[in-house]
Amino acid sequence: MDDIVRQALAKWPNVPHCTGWLLLDRRGQWRLRDDDAQAAGELGEPIRHEALLGFINRNYECDAQGQWFFQNGPQRVYVELVYTPWIVRLHAADVGDGTLRLTDQAGAPFEPAHAWIDDEGGILFSDGASPARVAALHDHDLEPFADHASLDDAGTGGVFHWRDGVDLPVQPIARARVAERFGFVASPATRAASES
Repeated sequence: MDDIVRQALAKWPNVPHCTGWLLLDRRGQWRLRDDDAQAAGELGEPIRHEALLGFINRNYECDAQGQWFFQNGPQRVYVELVYTPWIVRLHAADVGDGTLRLTDQAGAPFEPAHAWIDDEGGILFSDGASPARVAALHDHDLEPFADHASLDDAGTGGVFHWRDGVDLPVQPIARARVAERFGFVASPATRAASES
């Protein structure tokens, strides 16, 4: 968390939380959602300002209830998640030997411990942290994933060849169970509305 954010929290500790206005889409884009976008159930406008994106990424955290938020100075802005709290891209590493790497929407490395395939064909990875972070693979990276995976005929399991000597079993998971399995809240706005 940025020092300026810590200072603002100390100075104004009781600023009300905000829900519904910020969304992380399925491709890892941050989107602003005004009242009209929220009412229409739209994703909202992509944020393109590099400094703002960096500020959001540096101040993106999870609360004890599994709700992800962006700490915007003294105000906590809860994030609507189209799927998972993290979206990863699959790249060949810059070492020239075909080694793969995953990076999250903030540009940080993501080291997978497990691989999953959902009932809609989406690929997910979880890391070895406790609690585990879960990330959906960007849909533009399904082909490179397939180049390094051996899936069964039904497409519900298999093996992802992550690194030399490191194969991750690809386990099936129902998309509807991902949030529960990994302990996050996909829609803090819906949760807040149901509690009021």
